Amino acid sequence: MQAEIITIGDEILIGQIVDSNSAWMAKKLNLIGVKIHQIISISDNSEHIINTLKNSLLNSEIVFITGGLGPTNDDITKETLCKFFNTKLIFHQPSFEDIKKFVKSRNSVLNELNKKQAEIPENCMPIRNLNGTAPGMWFEQGNKIIISMPGVPYEMKAMMENIIIPELQKRYKLERIIHKTVLIPGIPEAILAEKIEQWEKHLPEYIKLAYLPSPGLIRLRLSIYTKQTEYSEKQIDDEIQKLNKILPNTIAGIDKENLESSIANLMISNKLTLATAESCTGGKIAQLITSIPGCSNYFLGAVISYANTVKIESLGVNNKSIESSGAVSKQVVEEMAKGVRKKLGSTFSIATSGIAGPTGGTAEKPVGTTWIAVSSSNRTISKKYIFTGERNQIIEKASRTALNLLRIEILYTMQTL
Repeated sequence: MQAEIITIGDEILIGQIVDSNSAWMAKKLNLIGVKIHQIISISDNSEHIINTLKNSLLNSEIVFITGGLGPTNDDITKETLCKFFNTKLIFHQPSFEDIKKFVKSRNSVLNELNKKQAEIPENCMPIRNLNGTAPGMWFEQGNKIIISMPGVPYEMKAMMENIIIPELQKRYKLERIIHKTVLIPGIPEAILAEKIEQWEKHLPEYIKLAYLPSPGLIRLRLSIYTKQTEYSEKQIDDEIQKLNKILPNTIAGIDKENLESSIANLMISNKLTLATAESCTGGKIAQLITSIPGCSNYFLGAVISYANTVKIESLGVNNKSIESSGAVSKQVVEEMAKGVRKKLGSTFSIATSGIAGPTGGTAEKPVGTTWIAVSSSNRTISKKYIFTGERNQIIEKASRTALNLLRIEILYTMQTL
């Protein structure tokens, strides 16, 4: 089954708010077997809404609309849908009762604008809204469905999860969709594609592969779309096992796992602790680590050593190392890693020193040059990278690369003990 999503609102088009509704809906609908053909954001203009809706119904069986159902004059979706369906607004008492309860629960005063929101197109099936004052609307035109919901995210989500999705599943035999996502950090997309070319060529025809690159890592999504029950998650798992043999110690997580949670599992299961010394990443690594609940079990702390004086006085970096090699160097980053591990008493440490830009680069050390070190009682290793992109992208890439270097070093250490 194919669907389209239309979000209505000038505030989206001028960049005042980000359309998070569409991404959330697309994810939820995909999980039940509804494929999204197109997502469109349009203005609060009646003619624009009608023309977009007509075009969407040519391509898809279901159209989801969010926005424009509020109580003010610029909320024109209901009136526009009446025009589209050649119908009129009628007062809907059950919706009004929901509105009264909601307003009362907020210790607010019911007014005429609230009452007006209980008016709905005569030919629609109302969708209850227990989290706001605008009911949703379900229309049917031949074999097509048009569903209109409020733009407020928590109101829309409740309608989708509690009413709309269950109803769609009850009415239609939808395709089974099985997704698994493999997290692969530290390998550029073109190089990864080359490494797994033969594996990709020999994937079963019913398994689809997609590359989803982001700074410092790539997600490979394996999918099965089918109405047949014989295809299962195990078939994707088998292919991931083959991939793991081609890329040993490279896969950092499956599905919702990420680098941070992968490291958390390694740290906790092996009773390890971690400290960071960050210069160019400015605390981004510590932020990623502390995004995982329970990180206090292994993360001891961080030293943000941007200034050379902090590197020297807080981390014990030798001033002569900075003078001879510069702050962005193998010698300095290794001394930073050893220093923070000793200072905070951790079993492992990460250190970064680099030039995030946009200024500060030289012919010898261009913008993006970054040294990353990982230290333990076993050994201290370091690697040089030259990351590309804007400042925030370089910081993001450096931080995730540092986490992956730590992950690999933990695996190496555990295997050699």
